[in-house]
Amino acid sequence: MSASSNRAAVLHAISTRPAQAPDVPAMAKDPKPTSSYFGQNTFGARQMRDKLPKDVFEKLSECIRLGKKIDREIAPAVAKAVKEWAISHGVTHFCHWFQPQTGLTAEKHDAFLTLDANKNAVEQFTAEQLIQSEPDASSFPSGGLRATWEARGYTAWNPASPLFIMEAAGTKTLCIPSVFIGYNGEALDEVTPLFRSSEILSNAARELLETIGDTGALRVYTTMGTEQEFFVIDRSHFALRPDLVMCCRSLVGAPPPRGQQLEDHYFGGIPERVQAFLAEVEYELYKLAVPIVTRHNEVAPCQFEMAPMFEETDIATDHNQLVMSVLKDVALRHGLQVLLHEKPFAGINGSGKHCNWSLSITSDNALNGINLLKPGKTPHQNLRFLMFLAAVLKGVHKHQGLLRAGIATSGNEHRLGANEAPPAIISVFMGAALTKMIEDIIAGRAGTKAEQAMLQLGVAKLPEVEQDNTDRNRTSPFAFTGAKFEFRAVGSSQSIAFPVMLVNAVVAEAIIEITAALKAELKSGGSVDDAALKVVRKVFKETSAIRFEGNGYSDAWVKEAKKRGLLNLRRAPEGLAQLQTKAAKDLFKSTKILTEAELESRYHVRVERYVKDVLIEMETLAEMLDTQILPAGYAYLNSLAEGAAKSKQAGIRVVPQKAAAEATGKVVVALQTKTAALHAAIKRAHALHEDGAKCAAFLTSTGSDAMVACRELSDKLEVSIGDEYCPLPRYREMLFPV
Repeated sequence: MSASSNRAAVLHAISTRPAQAPDVPAMAKDPKPTSSYFGQNTFGARQMRDKLPKDVFEKLSECIRLGKKIDREIAPAVAKAVKEWAISHGVTHFCHWFQPQTGLTAEKHDAFLTLDANKNAVEQFTAEQLIQSEPDASSFPSGGLRATWEARGYTAWNPASPLFIMEAAGTKTLCIPSVFIGYNGEALDEVTPLFRSSEILSNAARELLETIGDTGALRVYTTMGTEQEFFVIDRSHFALRPDLVMCCRSLVGAPPPRGQQLEDHYFGGIPERVQAFLAEVEYELYKLAVPIVTRHNEVAPCQFEMAPMFEETDIATDHNQLVMSVLKDVALRHGLQVLLHEKPFAGINGSGKHCNWSLSITSDNALNGINLLKPGKTPHQNLRFLMFLAAVLKGVHKHQGLLRAGIATSGNEHRLGANEAPPAIISVFMGAALTKMIEDIIAGRAGTKAEQAMLQLGVAKLPEVEQDNTDRNRTSPFAFTGAKFEFRAVGSSQSIAFPVMLVNAVVAEAIIEITAALKAELKSGGSVDDAALKVVRKVFKETSAIRFEGNGYSDAWVKEAKKRGLLNLRRAPEGLAQLQTKAAKDLFKSTKILTEAELESRYHVRVERYVKDVLIEMETLAEMLDTQILPAGYAYLNSLAEGAAKSKQAGIRVVPQKAAAEATGKVVVALQTKTAALHAAIKRAHALHEDGAKCAAFLTSTGSDAMVACRELSDKLEVSIGDEYCPLPRYREMLFPV
């Protein structure tokens, strides 16, 4: 069957395929509410309370509540309860589920099965198996932290994240959320540095709270709500596109006459097939205690979004990985394909992962549950809010380049600055009311006495109208949206662990510096609140450059940002280079979140990943040009030539095929030339591969230019050749399924 016949068969199948009913309890004969099965596949607080002895449950709960390590004395009892619970649910295997530096998750399954002294089969799950494993896992990227032949890598249970059962193809596996470390304790994964940053941030915030008189905070933790955007297309179309299969984005494809310009997809009715798919995704996630509460059409055709309730960041990180995994798996059951790439289709909106970040307190007194980024009711509470607000501005201003490094991926550089995505220039949007308040504080218009200033500024009124005061700026990469900051520049396919760790780190350092400045100010006498106001005023003034309320897409902002000294790092390698700056090294050295070797490894892993991603794209494009696109052009030219010859032979004086053939022939010849240049660029890139930074620089210039040149001509050819010669599903077919 020819490529065009394959395309026609797929179009017919899609147009006649009915929606598949989701396998969810809500559609059963005896419908069940979500609450009846929410978390049924997790060993969470409810299961622990029911299964564990009271004293063991209390000790384990304390570890989780305060972010402490597990007490090994209670581990045997916990392991016993976990085994009984898992086996009662039909589980046969367990694994330590961890997050290496691939952006994905990893697992190695072990059976509960063992043989006793009499060679009889019995189920076994020990405390040691629960707490720690040695999976080897030597082939994961380490950025030079260890050689492949140094195989020892250890996973260790993270008790703060609930154990869960993952179901696949009728099998059930107990997953133990874990960290992944080297023989000497090196962080080989994404979450270990995140945990370290959470701890240093907590300690720093507690000291600041103590300094301003808010005593009794046991822990300060970050919360996260992760909005996940993605595309959904028919799997048959996906299978016919080598670029989507190999690179998760289309490397060629002419834009359709209709894209998103009619603004008819956003918040529109969810297509029936997608609705069924999303309902089943939610069911699987609810069983895993992932609190998804929002689903809707996004701006681009075939683009959608799901979002959960706010959770502690450590748990939210695990849950977002589960969201991505479940989306992909369930889509296959419905004949669909989920695309998490930041820019799977050129010319329309890309996908992001908006990370809504905030700070809250664990305490045994009135501080418990307080959101530190939400104004209070008294002058002191509002000054506390402004101090933590100032810390965020200080951290983002000082380390704007580092935050850019956190979102620097090959996919995200296609998205940043385009359509609704934020620009590569990091800035903070505060909203009109807060901006005025900050400017009034800087100018001293509210005076120097804290109580009078807070009342005059009207901070206490902010919670009542906070939505009006923090209208979203779609072009802002880091926006205050009412009691939280929304880091909107994170890519849709990324693990949130690394970029959020960086946010934690820069804010922790800023809090430490603000606390030191406050203590120094208090030595000269006066009230704590008055001293705090003085420190806040200075920070607000010093960080004025990072605050921007306008259109981040405009050329005027690029010029203005340059005047302000803000970085405009458009390409991923430029952003990643910020991991090697003195400021970055000093930050991680002082906070002890990453050792110098661990920081260096993050740089090398990410540069290497960038190089590999782009090389795969270049080689895939070259193969598509050689085996599909150019042959399609040749076949069309042959048909034109044959038609022209027959017309001439028949004595027809007007032969339109001749002009069409000449025009198409020019495009094909030009595409041949550019394809040859692409092959040359690939060869040169491989020669430079040993030097990651040099190779990345080459790929962002010569390599990228070669791909763009080929795409322009390929897309021109696509819209000029006969439809029956087009070997690939077109944009209009993938994005507007009938």
